[in-house]
Amino acid sequence: MLDSLLASGGLVLLRDSVEWEGRSLLKALLKKSALRGEQIHVLGCEVSEEEFREGFGSDVNNRLVYHDLFKDPLNWSKTGEAVPEGPLGTLRALCRTSPGPVTIALDSLSWLLLHLPCVTLCQTLHALSQPSVSPGADPLVEQVRVLGLLHEELHGPGPIGALSTLAHTEVTLSGKMDQTSASILCRRPQQRATYQVDPTTHLTFNLHLSEKEREARDSLTLPFQFSSEKQQALLRSGPGQTTSHIFYEPDVFDDVDQEDPDDDLDI
Repeated sequence: MLDSLLASGGLVLLRDSVEWEGRSLLKALLKKSALRGEQIHVLGCEVSEEEFREGFGSDVNNRLVYHDLFKDPLNWSKTGEAVPEGPLGTLRALCRTSPGPVTIALDSLSWLLLHLPCVTLCQTLHALSQPSVSPGADPLVEQVRVLGLLHEELHGPGPIGALSTLAHTEVTLSGKMDQTSASILCRRPQQRATYQVDPTTHLTFNLHLSEKEREARDSLTLPFQFSSEKQQALLRSGPGQTTSHIFYEPDVFDDVDQEDPDDDLDI
């Protein structure tokens, strides 16, 4: 089960409750990631660093970078150990980790929801779990996996639904008697085609002109173009001239009969 949860990047949401705690599963996933050679960042909010590292061997602890928000989350003591911007600054700092596969553990998302707006937290989680390189920005890691522990009994349907939408994988812990079970929901991103279709391939008419057709179009006299007679008349007209002229240019299909001009009226 651990290998399937660590198969891809993105946000892995671990939903626990009072009866079925999820920190043990979180630490098991971190141990698996460390043994695979990944760098690990832990944002610790609910327990001390000593308690969180307990049970890990030296091979795991050497790869684990602990960001302590448990002792002084808002840096009230001004010791410089905490990030001045608080939890949000720490999360943003995690976006600039060193290149390579990285696993980020948030212990816990419930603590962060109590100190940050839900919208801000979701935007930051999106930037963490789906990094993109923009011009002029710092190079981000190749693959980021975010493990977020959520105590779902502490929140309403709104925050839980928002975090579920961001999650690539959801693990809900439950059980009966002494048997703990995990319900896993995986969401695969939709793949979009990258090829482009030419809209002019199957048309019944030609959109392009041949050389002869282009010459015929250029030599065509349009109806609204001035004839030489009309141009000369306009050039000869003075500013005080009051006479008017009507210029009629018959069309090639006009049927002009000078003997009986009303022949087409059928009178």
